[in-house]
Amino acid sequence: MFKHITALIALSIAIILSMSYAQLGLQWLIDAHDWISGVLTDVFTGGQAGNIARSLIALLSVPVLLGLVPTLIYWVIRRSWFPYFMQIVWIVWLLQIGALLMLSKTLL
Repeated sequence: MFKHITALIALSIAIILSMSYAQLGLQWLIDAHDWISGVLTDVFTGGQAGNIARSLIALLSVPVLLGLVPTLIYWVIRRSWFPYFMQIVWIVWLLQIGALLMLSKTLL
């Protein structure tokens, strides 16, 4: 438990000291989501089902693609499956959802 608290404090200090880089990273996540959503607008119809499918694919594709990068690097080096793939996907997904909710104008 002490290790977790120490790691949380250290990571918080690191984020505070590099806030501009953290903001840039979150902006890249939002830009990637918006770009994928824009590309998928041409594929799906403008109805309710098309908007839901487009939003779902755009929301899931960025974390999966970002999780595949270290997985492929690990596979090339070790020739085995990367054990933390889903944890990376979940972390990126949570960061993306948080950033998108912060930008959202509508209240849930």
